Amino acid sequence: MRRKILPAALAVLLAFGPLGMAQAQDNSGGRGLADALSDLLRGGSEGQTGEPARRVPFGQQEMQLSFAPLVSQTAPAVVNVYASQRVAARSPFAGDPFFEQFFGQQQMPPRVQSSLGSGVLVDPSGYVVTNNHVIGNADEVRVAMSDGREFNSTILLKDESLDLAVLKIEAPEPFPIAPLGDSDALEVGDLVLAIGNPFGVGQTTTSGIVSALARTHIGVNDFGFFIQTDAAINPGNSGGALINMGGQVIGINTAIYSQSGGSIGIGFAIPSNIVRAVVEAARSGRDYFERPFVGATFENVTAQMAEALGMARPAGALVQSVVPEGPAEIAGLRPGDVVLAMNGAAIEHPDALGYRLATEAIGSVSTLTVLSQGREKQVEVELIRAPEGASSAEIIIDGRSPFAGAKVASLSPRLAQRLGIRGQVSGDGVAIVEVSRNSPAAGFGFRPRDIVREVNGEAIDTPEKLRDVAATNGRWWRFTVERDGRVTNQILRY
Repeated sequence: MRRKILPAALAVLLAFGPLGMAQAQDNSGGRGLADALSDLLRGGSEGQTGEPARRVPFGQQEMQLSFAPLVSQTAPAVVNVYASQRVAARSPFAGDPFFEQFFGQQQMPPRVQSSLGSGVLVDPSGYVVTNNHVIGNADEVRVAMSDGREFNSTILLKDESLDLAVLKIEAPEPFPIAPLGDSDALEVGDLVLAIGNPFGVGQTTTSGIVSALARTHIGVNDFGFFIQTDAAINPGNSGGALINMGGQVIGINTAIYSQSGGSIGIGFAIPSNIVRAVVEAARSGRDYFERPFVGATFENVTAQMAEALGMARPAGALVQSVVPEGPAEIAGLRPGDVVLAMNGAAIEHPDALGYRLATEAIGSVSTLTVLSQGREKQVEVELIRAPEGASSAEIIIDGRSPFAGAKVASLSPRLAQRLGIRGQVSGDGVAIVEVSRNSPAAGFGFRPRDIVREVNGEAIDTPEKLRDVAATNGRWWRFTVERDGRVTNQILRY
């Protein structure tokens, strides 16, 4: 620490000299520049907690300091991610009876869609973190290093709700990495650097500060705990690193707020603590990020609710419902209670609680500070795996029905978490897990996460039931499907 402070101290000596120091001491009532310089020379820039004290730069020499050492340390671990996907092309004359009578149905060669983003190597064995929207449904993903090397990658894990993905590349020698830092230690005003590949022009570094923490509802994805920064982030920066002054990754750049498509100083990054949890899930061999299950749903506390509950201001996560015999009910949580803090960290809204829960390990016990019937209390909640349900079997529907080509499974809390189905789920219905390309199910617009509740007047409660109903050779189909919380009834002839 002293070797970093000493140049600043010498800069003060050169800039002011003994006379200037004495003057500063006289004008400050006995505690002035001389004492401050003495503290610096003794290594006194650390506070009582041992953490480096934050201060503004002073002196001409400090204003000429450079971020170059941080960039040279971190930049080799920031990579470019190239994703490509083959998409079936449709002839412009498809469906034209005159054209098809003379020329038949023409098969067009598939088109290739490509996207470009950034990524960060966080493990020397080749684990790369990027955004889920960078790779999407890519057939091939290549990773290019700053030294010119390129690698084919394997997609280990994708999470659409968090907009994170973990890739794996292989090489005989260890890869350079950028270590993950503690995003909870950030404060508004901290200096940060953003490294990525904006607009495909090549690796670029921009600087700024942390503008805000725990940003929610920015319209990017379901995740609601972003770091906001004014470091310039542009298209192509997605998946790149947001680093602190210690060279640690404290966020993965994911989005910007812009009306023109370029940076206007409002960028967002996913905190490194949630990134660390996702990487650990990929290391353990899981193909999706499994969150702890508490068995409760939460909603925002409005101003009217806060007044009715006797709260000084609207804050916390209001318990909306609890699962019978779930961890929340066992711990004593009831609808109408308000979660104010978790493990000592304040909870301002349900998204903050979701973030805190996601960073905890399954099997651990967390302490919640709860406002219940006008009194605060501490409760301990065990964080368990989401229940799997009676059956975990997945069935592919075949034949000629509108559901042909869909892979389905019984709806359960664990499957809902895996697919990203939000809200409390019941045991009724069958969820669509995957839809094959160019299948009847894809042609009729079915998507993963759709929940099939009823077909031709029969309730669908198991995959086998849907398979049996779909095997009937009917021309008219009536079904009830839930998508994103909305239930629709459809009638079609097929």
